[in-house]
Amino acid sequence: MGMAAARLAALPRSGVTLLRLAGGRRGAPPGSALHMGVPSASLRLTNSYIQGTTDIPLLTKTAGQCLDETVERFPDREALVFCRDGVRKTFAQLKEEVDQAAAGLLALGLKKGDRLGMWSPNKYEWVLMQFATAQAGIILVSVNPAYQALELEFVISKVGCKALVFPTQFKTQKYYEILKQSCPEIETSSPGGIKSKRLPNLNIVITLDAKLPGTFHMDEVMQAGDSSHMKQLRAVQQTLSCNEPINIQFTSGTTGSPKGATLSHRNIVNNAHLIGLRLGFTGQEYRVALPAPLYHCLSLVGGCMVMALHGSSCIFSSPSFEGKAALEAVSREKCSFLYGTPTMFIDMLSQPDFDSYDLSSLRGGVIAGSPVPPEVMKMAMTKMHMPEMVMSEKIEKVDSILR
Repeated sequence: MGMAAARLAALPRSGVTLLRLAGGRRGAPPGSALHMGVPSASLRLTNSYIQGTTDIPLLTKTAGQCLDETVERFPDREALVFCRDGVRKTFAQLKEEVDQAAAGLLALGLKKGDRLGMWSPNKYEWVLMQFATAQAGIILVSVNPAYQALELEFVISKVGCKALVFPTQFKTQKYYEILKQSCPEIETSSPGGIKSKRLPNLNIVITLDAKLPGTFHMDEVMQAGDSSHMKQLRAVQQTLSCNEPINIQFTSGTTGSPKGATLSHRNIVNNAHLIGLRLGFTGQEYRVALPAPLYHCLSLVGGCMVMALHGSSCIFSSPSFEGKAALEAVSREKCSFLYGTPTMFIDMLSQPDFDSYDLSSLRGGVIAGSPVPPEVMKMAMTKMHMPEMVMSEKIEKVDSILR
């Protein structure tokens, strides 16, 4: 008799009965395995999800379905603004270009389950790829735009990226040159035909601006899909499940190499749904300033996925964080919410010309990523007119901090 069976046999009969009946309690389908102190020899695991009692039912939609429904509700509402690049897209425009991009990715040979790395600062194409990959069943890999060659090689090798998307340069980062250190074959390859010794899975590289050897330009991707690829896209969408992966997020790597966390549609959709409800989004036009990076969940999920679910507008102040640009965006675009880390709020509050910005449109926001000093919270809530502030670590209002 095994140890688990011996422990079970030693239980009083009432205890055994209780364990066997546990799967039938409210919130757990019959036959489910619950977490319990003593393993049950008689129960088989038949369900991956155990859900307790909840006031808000979890959604079982894919990211694409959420976007489609919101486009139907608010086609002419502004979905995205990228202030530095002068890009403005309504929900209807975003949806049309998402479908074009998704069909283009399929035309390049990508298929459901393939991984596409997005290695870029905050640009419109980031969000375009976020939803295009979700529509086509391709898994988006969030790649930190500050990565150097060894970090990049580790991440795309770890998850087997088949495609990589990036601009040619941002600040001192020369992305093509950095990639060449791990993939010198790109210079002599045809677009889509890369065969690299060190990155054997990587076949496709897409650049956002200049056309370089071995790469596709994003314009070519947008034009690659024809009616047959659009038909293929619709067929793929019919096969998608909310339980399938949509995104791989990497940790910072402060305690070793970065770890990749695979998130499903179900993860991201419900996270965004509940964040929107917690912030009080009710379908009105809420404008959210997002100075945080898109490779991080704060902007990717709390910003863009909330947009796709609740119809909020995402205002990106600059490609990477700039305190002055964030304040300018809030003032000019009349933002009602602002997201950031504690250090971002400290930087904004410390701007020499802080008092010259009209922040009266603000009502709340999210502060996340690390512990928040109480004095920073108080200043954000008072000087920045953000009484409805939420800390995303626990998603709890902090009005009491002022009492």
